[in-house]
Amino acid sequence: MTGPRTATVLEPGPLSTVQDGGRIGQAALGIGRSGACDRASYRLANRLVGNLEGAAALEVTFGGLVLRADGELLVVATGAPCPGTPLNAPFLLAAGDELRLGVPGSGLRTYVAVRGGIDVPAVCGSRSTDVLSGLGPPALSAGTVLPVGADRGELPGVDVAAVPGPPADELAVHVSPGPRDDWFAAGSWERLVGQPWAVTTDSNRVGLRLDGEPLEREREGELQSEPVVRGALQVPPSGLPVLFLADHPVTGGYPVVGYVDDDDVDLCSQLRPGQAVRFAG
Repeated sequence: MTGPRTATVLEPGPLSTVQDGGRIGQAALGIGRSGACDRASYRLANRLVGNLEGAAALEVTFGGLVLRADGELLVVATGAPCPGTPLNAPFLLAAGDELRLGVPGSGLRTYVAVRGGIDVPAVCGSRSTDVLSGLGPPALSAGTVLPVGADRGELPGVDVAAVPGPPADELAVHVSPGPRDDWFAAGSWERLVGQPWAVTTDSNRVGLRLDGEPLEREREGELQSEPVVRGALQVPPSGLPVLFLADHPVTGGYPVVGYVDDDDVDLCSQLRPGQAVRFAG
């Protein structure tokens, strides 16, 4: 690659952040993992440009990112497909070329990996932006200059990866019972799995807030705070579940009715407001 190993953000879109594999193993210190919401798409992006596992990439929410290459860069976009940008297919940007992500036709989050990785300083062992705790680099803004690291891994020699994009219709995912079924009235589990839940506009990287027929609680008040994990379905007094994503808190005081399988949480992170998810026991 020739020219400066940087890229400049011209337009950030609604929300674009730097993400990697997250801050692993620090929950006992009150530090959540964070990292890419859709881990599968993030990992695919790094593999397609030959980055080492854990290299930092960009997570772009609902398109809108305009990025200028300050030197020749090999890039790839995965996850939510944006018009005018190849999906799952690496391509070169010459110095001065711009990458423009339109609004995705399905899904919510697009991952942009650059060969060499985004080389911003790590905070607590990760380059990820955690919107709940404020750890990591700030969300991208116009004028942000992103340093790119040195090439390290081998290129896979793949022109395009045959990976389907996120579904645009109702999504069905697997859920396992949680530890606090004694907090819910009889029939609550059947209500959880027996109806579609709509993703609300209050959702973000912390979690998906869901709307539907509320789950009835047998007990009121709050639990003593206990650990929670990605994929937990926590139920506040409203009876409307919150599905925790990448930037979830490390503890919580509301009962957890179930856990979504970890691989399915990747799919859930691509759900848009108004889209429906159905839980299968």
